[in-house]
Amino acid sequence: MGTTTRSGTASAGLEAQPTFRYLFTPKLVTVLREGYGAKQLQADAIAGLTVAIVALPLSMAIAIASGVSPDRGLYTAIVGGFLVSLLGGSRFQIGGPAGAFIVLVASTVARHGIDGLILATMMSGVFLLAVGYLRLGTYIKFIPYPVTVGFTAGIAVIIFASQLSELFGLTLQGKEPGELLPKLQALAAAWGTFNPAAITVALLTIAAIVGLKRWRPSWPGMLVGVALASVAVTLFALPVETIGTRFGGIPRTLPFPSLPAFDFALMQAVLPDAIAFTLLGAIESLLSAVVADGMTGRRHRSNCELVAQGFANIGSALFGGICVTGTIARTATNVRSGAIGPVSGMLHALFLLAFILVAAPLASYIPLAALAGVLAVVAWNMVEKTAFAALIRSSWGDALVLLVTFGLVIFRDLTEGIVVGFALGSLIFIHRMSKLVAVEVADRADSADGDRVAYDASEASDPDTVVYRISGAFFFGSAATVASVLDRIADQRRNFVLDCSNVQFLDSSAANVIEGAVRKAHKAGVHFFISGAAPQVRRMLFAHGVRPPHVRYKTDVDHALKQIAEERHLAPEN
Repeated sequence: MGTTTRSGTASAGLEAQPTFRYLFTPKLVTVLREGYGAKQLQADAIAGLTVAIVALPLSMAIAIASGVSPDRGLYTAIVGGFLVSLLGGSRFQIGGPAGAFIVLVASTVARHGIDGLILATMMSGVFLLAVGYLRLGTYIKFIPYPVTVGFTAGIAVIIFASQLSELFGLTLQGKEPGELLPKLQALAAAWGTFNPAAITVALLTIAAIVGLKRWRPSWPGMLVGVALASVAVTLFALPVETIGTRFGGIPRTLPFPSLPAFDFALMQAVLPDAIAFTLLGAIESLLSAVVADGMTGRRHRSNCELVAQGFANIGSALFGGICVTGTIARTATNVRSGAIGPVSGMLHALFLLAFILVAAPLASYIPLAALAGVLAVVAWNMVEKTAFAALIRSSWGDALVLLVTFGLVIFRDLTEGIVVGFALGSLIFIHRMSKLVAVEVADRADSADGDRVAYDASEASDPDTVVYRISGAFFFGSAATVASVLDRIADQRRNFVLDCSNVQFLDSSAANVIEGAVRKAHKAGVHFFISGAAPQVRRMLFAHGVRPPHVRYKTDVDHALKQIAEERHLAPEN
């Protein structure tokens, strides 16, 4: 029993203070150390092939929706996906282009061109390396749940809106606006160019994906849907645009890696975009890793994962790709397909590379309306409908954070939505916590059976003694409330006992409030006692000058009352 306890303590200590080597050891190394043989390789190969089949149409669709050619989406999935699995802190994470980035990438391309996008992607990779090595990934988990649900739903709406022109085969006069309302106005003005063949192809693709998910869930619905649409367009010579007619197909090889043009003015111009890529990439990849943990019972290394995302974005930029992040849908597919470890993600990238080398000409026949149908399904699946409804019903605070984030993402900016949602959620949390702090007439001390005995001033040997207790987290949010109470009572008795035994946390603002009360009491000739203060609370109070002789510390209320009684008996009578 003793051995178990010591071992558990040691393990807990190791977990509480992990070494640098442990934090940044890729999960691939961990899996190989556990023993990796032909059976595990077979399972990872099947999972990798399954994920590659899903990622093939999706990578091209996301790239096209982002305002770049489809081959750049494939380069991103191949290079970025391989590096995420090779270096990452999750066993099951699949990296590649993500729907969440469509809005940001498209706006960056519109403002700064392809060169600006590639430079911003590389800068984002460097920032992610810094975030990971500085161990800031731990703090991503503090983003409130309503914010993540709100911005994910907002992104889904924008993705769907971006595909309306392809879904309906509309021909716009001029460039399609990026903002939602101007976009809808432009689409409405172009409604007369509606193409029945395009909407038929899109509906065929959506029906195939949804139908196969219901009746044949093990089949690759997206790939089958796109393949059926491609065959239909070719056989019936339907008048819809394809990858071949718009982009001329995709190359049959990976490009030679090259550095982007490091122009200082351009770096300054794309800096906000690089920061937005970093913020969203960190959130998206760690959320995806958390989903994988929930499905498997494993635990990822968040900072190691961010470092891998950093290298993956740098690698993607070198090959002309776009932003890389962990992808929730493909990661979940990887888990459900029986993956053992990161080898499946590396193989998924190699399978995509094989497609480019062998079957690239077939991509020319893929209709853009079919890829729009794929993204329409992706957008629908992105919205956490049950969670959205539950948050609306749960409380006014959660509903407000959710709707503000959702609205800002749709009508303003993704980064602005996250920042404002986080700030609003923090303010609501502070408001709620401030209500949990109480200053009240204290109990005396624990009785033998563990119950609290209510303090009665008449039982004290000195009627000029008052005992108050502070309960809860005493911090800046509640400092003003507690200060108003202490100001009223600190100089009305000769002896004042402040019981801090129920104070779990005390910050500098709270310590400053107590210091002011002690100073006021000292001037009025009041004896000030603090009882039950935990070591960390006492250290904070000492740092702010709350120390003898102006205040005396006692272990509990009874010891303080005893001290007061002794001093009263020893005091000379007038």
